[in-house]
Amino acid sequence: MPSIRVACTSGAAAICSELPEPWLAGLAGGAVGYAANVAGSASEVATSSGPGEGERLWFVGTLATIRVPGEVVDGRFALIEFLFPHHASPPLHTHPQDESYFVLEGRLTVQAGDRRFELEAGAAAVVPMGVAHTFRVDSDAARVLVLSTPAGLERFVRDGSVPAGASTLPPADAPRPTPEELERIFAAHGQVNVGPPLGPED
Repeated sequence: MPSIRVACTSGAAAICSELPEPWLAGLAGGAVGYAANVAGSASEVATSSGPGEGERLWFVGTLATIRVPGEVVDGRFALIEFLFPHHASPPLHTHPQDESYFVLEGRLTVQAGDRRFELEAGAAAVVPMGVAHTFRVDSDAARVLVLSTPAGLERFVRDGSVPAGASTLPPADAPRPTPEELERIFAAHGQVNVGPPLGPED
């Protein structure tokens, strides 16, 4: 599994040993490097994520790649790269994180409160925590970086996903949570659904 490279400093063996199992599995391929002379918490460990690296997950019809998990930055943020299919749209919802979008490829419509943004490659938008929002993919597919501030959205994604077998959208028969399981995952992570997704004509 591709992974983020961690420049583990002195004392970092203990830090790295506390990372979650899926992330440690990704590090097994020799992606951990050791530097010297800084000790302490995860906030003192520099990380990088090269092309194609990260924890790859098939998440309810999308490919999610956790590029920077919250565990390596003391929960201050998490960075996730999504590959979305045409017309993908979650329910209108809130959660206890600011969510920032940066479109790498494709086109996205973001609805946040009474504001709507039409985003294309190179554009960005920020939705503050607690603001009801959703989005719709208007291109054949879209590749989007999502910044969760603080971390937390990546844990939600982990709980609702399975490891991805390829760097592609999931096949039609890929396992996904039942509606009842999704409701439990929403509740566990503070996501409150308050309306429907955006339809193609909305």
